[in-house]
Amino acid sequence: SAISLTGTKATPMKRFDLMFGVDVRGTFLCSQACLPHLEASAAADRNPHILTLSPPLNLDPKWFRDHVAYTIAKYGMSMCVLGMAEEFRPAGIAVNALWPRTIIDTAALQALPGIGADERRRTRAPAIVADAAHVILTRDARTFTGRFCLDDDVLRSAGVTDLSGYAQPGVRDFGSHIGQALQGEEIAGV
Repeated sequence: SAISLTGTKATPMKRFDLMFGVDVRGTFLCSQACLPHLEASAAADRNPHILTLSPPLNLDPKWFRDHVAYTIAKYGMSMCVLGMAEEFRPAGIAVNALWPRTIIDTAALQALPGIGADERRRTRAPAIVADAAHVILTRDARTFTGRFCLDDDVLRSAGVTDLSGYAQPGVRDFGSHIGQALQGEEIAGV
């Protein structure tokens, strides 16, 4: 993914185009290019999946206010999930989205201006997303598709109850994030 957590005025069109090219066009293009192989995999009963790292669709304006270009680029990926899941369902190809409930301590996050040690202390390790992706990708593609999953919900559904190993040492408050704001709302099908 391409990321620029900037407001409209501070987002150059070159950055806007990069986010849409990588996030939306990239999702569509890779899915389209892989489709013959996914169809062959489904025909051979090998459990084919497409998994994007994109958020559940939530039209609350607070998610757009501070970085509208980034949000709509990520939501473009989520809309690919929504449409492709239905389009590819008859072929037995799963299309799902995975999103972290909290901010993840990635190299991309560390490269953002203003992200220091205090901000990083409220993150989780990237392993939580990897472990949740494994759970999703091993589920039955014919029945587990069209879902917008949060990492910790996926792990809990697989029997993981202790998530403390993914937290930074001594951290309890992970801060505000779209996944956290959805807590208590029904997320499609974990």
